[in-house]
Amino acid sequence: MSDLPKVYSINYNLRNAEGVVVDTSSGGEPLTFLEGAGQVVKGIEKALEGRSPGDVLDVTVPPELAYGEHNPDHIQVVPKSLFDGVDDIVAGMKFQTNTGEQTQVIKVVSVSGDSVTVDANHPLAGFTLYFDIEVLAVRDATEEEVKLGYPVLKV
Repeated sequence: MSDLPKVYSINYNLRNAEGVVVDTSSGGEPLTFLEGAGQVVKGIEKALEGRSPGDVLDVTVPPELAYGEHNPDHIQVVPKSLFDGVDDIVAGMKFQTNTGEQTQVIKVVSVSGDSVTVDANHPLAGFTLYFDIEVLAVRDATEEEVKLGYPVLKV
């Protein structure tokens, strides 16, 4: 048995609590990822452990195994001057920020005078996720893939 992590290829539907599909691989390429590389939420990786091609599963992923709980500390009021070059800042706009080595997306919650309230929580933070998954392929990762941190797709 190999000590190398697995590479999984899956088709999936992500549904919200009302059962509406909010993301899917249907009609596109399957999702292929390296186990343990942080490319999918932990709840998906746990659900796929020991699975084989052809397995079909319904997976409920609680926030702590998905994008975490909604954290009020990730909501901040910042000066409008930080949005240099943006003329009209309105609620709902999203911006990518670079904080050191990390890139994150923030959403404008509200604008009041020279202040802008932003939320850096992941849009799915605090939500339970509901997946329909079909396992298409499972294989051992190569040493190269482990070093790279992602699967090398063979065409």
